[in-house]
Amino acid sequence: MAKAGDASLIFKLLAGLIIGAGLGFMATESVMDVVVSVRHIFGQIIFFLVPLIIVGFITPAIVRLGQNASRILVAAIALAYLSSVGAAFFSMMSGYGIIPHLSIATETEKLRQLPEMVFRLDIPPLFSVMSALVTALFFGVGIVWTKSETLGRIFIELERIMTWLVTAVLIPILPLFVGLSFMGLAYEGSLSRHLPIFITMVALVILGHFIWLAVLYGLGGLVSGRNPAQIFRYYIPAYLTAVGTMSSAATLPVALKCARRSPVLSKTMVEFMVPLGATVHLCGSVLTEVFFCMTISLLLYGTLPSLGAMLLFCVLLGIFAVGAPGVPGGTVVASLGIVTGVLGFDQTGVALLIAIFALQDSFGTACNVTGDGALALILEGMFNRNGELGPMQDPSGDNANRPTA
Repeated sequence: MAKAGDASLIFKLLAGLIIGAGLGFMATESVMDVVVSVRHIFGQIIFFLVPLIIVGFITPAIVRLGQNASRILVAAIALAYLSSVGAAFFSMMSGYGIIPHLSIATETEKLRQLPEMVFRLDIPPLFSVMSALVTALFFGVGIVWTKSETLGRIFIELERIMTWLVTAVLIPILPLFVGLSFMGLAYEGSLSRHLPIFITMVALVILGHFIWLAVLYGLGGLVSGRNPAQIFRYYIPAYLTAVGTMSSAATLPVALKCARRSPVLSKTMVEFMVPLGATVHLCGSVLTEVFFCMTISLLLYGTLPSLGAMLLFCVLLGIFAVGAPGVPGGTVVASLGIVTGVLGFDQTGVALLIAIFALQDSFGTACNVTGDGALALILEGMFNRNGELGPMQDPSGDNANRPTA
């Protein structure tokens, strides 16, 4: 069973989703004036801290990996790319088999506009998510190869500070942020207008997400010789958080907390792969974009893209996904160049892709986040099968903050 803290977080997230959506349908413009401003402030706090979390967790994890850091890093990025490309090919094959048999009516109703913020407080991050990732990787590898004990100890202390900030600041405000986000979606009409229009497409890609997660966790179990159920059973809070925030970066604190609960993952591998995966592993988003691009091509242009164009698109999309920022819509925005250049979409096609993608963005993000646990399990099998990098987690979660020698 999940721990009491996990159950409490699940309840709070579900409550935020339901209450936020319900209030959004009844909210007046004056109420939304306040909601938009408060949601913005919460979002600014979250996204200010996320780059610091990446540096604060990945760098110490690399230091603990020691001389194994470089090859594990290469393996992790390769796994993230292969997972994304594999999801893309799976979606492409499914699309050729399913899409010609679909009959989807489209509609272009305008959404109600959210009011302008009456109070705007911008808290720019010290650096971007990608800059944080590169900084963490360079500092971590540099500390290992130069044997800088002083910097190593400083980053270990930073890890403790960031753990406290996650527990005391980010986790408490996430349910509020999720609730306010869904309140905005309900107010503008996304939940009541757009979702019924594309319900078939969204349902199919969500099913595809779970199939791909089953593949990833199955491979993780085979490579590691450990039970993958001992990971994804703890990932429910992270999945729900991702559904609400629509961002791997914003979900990172909860994902770390969930992965630390698993008795088959080590602290070092969790704090290395989970923050890294939040930036470079976007299998769910890639799977979704491929299927939606094929569907939109048939709807607007009367034909599916050619096999050659789709193969090239999938290979390139995997590369763009690795570099996509961990923010809502990151994958589709980063890949607009190949959507127009390889698939030949015009402005109407691009606009429709962005609109439909936004409807399921939360579920694609949830797939991305949950898949990180599978990649961590695969890395455990490749580099820590016998516990060389440290012991497995205590199922009670008591060792979640305990330093590893």
